Amino acid sequence: MRTNVAFKTLLTIAIGVSLFSCNKSNNYKNSSRATGWDINSKDGGFQYKTDYKEMETGPGLVFVEGGTFTMGRVQDDVMHDWNNTPTQQHIQSFYMDETEVTNMMYMEYLDWLKNVFPPSQENYRNIYNGAVPDTLVWRNRLGFNETMVNNYLRHPAYANYPVVGVSWIQAVEFSKWRTNRVNELMLEDKGYIKEGARYNDIDAATTFDTETYLNAPTKVYGGNDEITRGGKNADKLGTASDSAEAKNIYIQRKDGVLLPEYRLPTEAEWEYAALGLVGIRSYNVYRGRKKYPWDGQYTRSGDVKRQGDQLANFKQGAGDYGGIAGWSDDGADITAEVKSYQANDFGLYDMAGNVSEWVADVYRPIVDDEFNDFNYYRGNVYTKNEINDDGSVKIVAPDGVVYDTLSNGKIVARALPGEIAQVPITEMDSYLRTNFDKSDNRDFRDGDKSSSRYYESFNEISSPSKRMYNSPQFATSTDSLGNVRPENDETKRTSLVSDEVRVYKGGSWRDRAYWLDPAQRRYFPQDMATDYIGFRNAMSRVGSKSKNENKTARN
Repeated sequence: MRTNVAFKTLLTIAIGVSLFSCNKSNNYKNSSRATGWDINSKDGGFQYKTDYKEMETGPGLVFVEGGTFTMGRVQDDVMHDWNNTPTQQHIQSFYMDETEVTNMMYMEYLDWLKNVFPPSQENYRNIYNGAVPDTLVWRNRLGFNETMVNNYLRHPAYANYPVVGVSWIQAVEFSKWRTNRVNELMLEDKGYIKEGARYNDIDAATTFDTETYLNAPTKVYGGNDEITRGGKNADKLGTASDSAEAKNIYIQRKDGVLLPEYRLPTEAEWEYAALGLVGIRSYNVYRGRKKYPWDGQYTRSGDVKRQGDQLANFKQGAGDYGGIAGWSDDGADITAEVKSYQANDFGLYDMAGNVSEWVADVYRPIVDDEFNDFNYYRGNVYTKNEINDDGSVKIVAPDGVVYDTLSNGKIVARALPGEIAQVPITEMDSYLRTNFDKSDNRDFRDGDKSSSRYYESFNEISSPSKRMYNSPQFATSTDSLGNVRPENDETKRTSLVSDEVRVYKGGSWRDRAYWLDPAQRRYFPQDMATDYIGFRNAMSRVGSKSKNENKTARN
């Protein structure tokens, strides 16, 4: 009797183990974990990308694995700004340009604009003119710098030097253009659009935009389906087998072919990437004691082979922009060619010195970690696609280019033909939400009405004109002939801080070593440019925190 009970018990356990093993080994590659239905079947069913490995690394980018770090200085602030009080932040994994955007990279952008939107045509003139960097930033009342004014942007001798004279707004527009060109090439390389169309079939009415392709693919390239269906794989679904029935299907977001947008890094991302903590295992460094992107407390190398060499391009003293000619020189007086100095542990070059860099954030004296300590960013302005009466998305027409007139009188294009028109979200879009309640969140908790010292919660109309940041208000007017004239703000103002002022990070060739600390932060109007501020792009990573090789090494 006991033998039979024992046998039945063992049999039950064996069956359970067998079932468990079967369930564990079932990877649901060709069937749904939810319903058990077949997927990606030639006989029917929904199509999904089940063999996706991981996100590709876009051109020019290197991987930055996310983690926690102490953002802001923990040492004395000799400038007494106290605008970088240490806060603990966590950053998601992302990608960043290994170098600053160079003159050659930016010239490619300008040449594309000139080719597609000829400035000789009146309705397109300001597209190109608004994108050209301000080369006059090199001028100095008591200095001779005309060589850089005339040559720095276009001469091949400076091709691999960081672009300067670019405003924050121009950097953002470049990033949008770069996103579209990279994804356009990826579709061509993978055979989903006509080969060579990006050179031979493009004009102002037939451009490619990533979001337009994803939301309204029949309207991309001006509706020319010879391009969108002219690739070698255009008759197949991106995730399907070689089924001949999968025709006239466009690549979708679920296919994992297109990359996320190129954009400016957030301030937290830039500082985290510059510190390069990935290669150091030291408690003091982890808690924010690292001073530069490299190891050590000095700007000269202690390595035996390179001992005494400067590790960055910066101003060493009054009238000393590079040192004495010879071995002690840092190799540059103005900017230096990219990759002139060693990369940090993430593989990023010039995260200290050479040029300071625009980041995405609106400037405020305080980083509000009390509200958010994950992917911190100030500057969110939520928009949505504009919808036509028939329910389709509204595409910017060749004659519907949207221009902005900046406070300095310069005209820039903010919505090009082929893009989806954007409008602010409405009150209904945020109704009963707890995470956001309006479109423009740049001054949330620091500059909005409720954060003003004059705000009274019981008085709806209390001092609406008195704001926390009383910055100058510059404007432009247009005369009867259409000439744009800047107008100065003659009223007395108490601050330069506003929602149109952006953070820039890192020291430059004009700065002393104090500014090389990645935690240092400064600000500048978003529509102005200098000879010492450039930029580089970042891209969010979708999927796992670590790359596959990192996971393998960890296991």
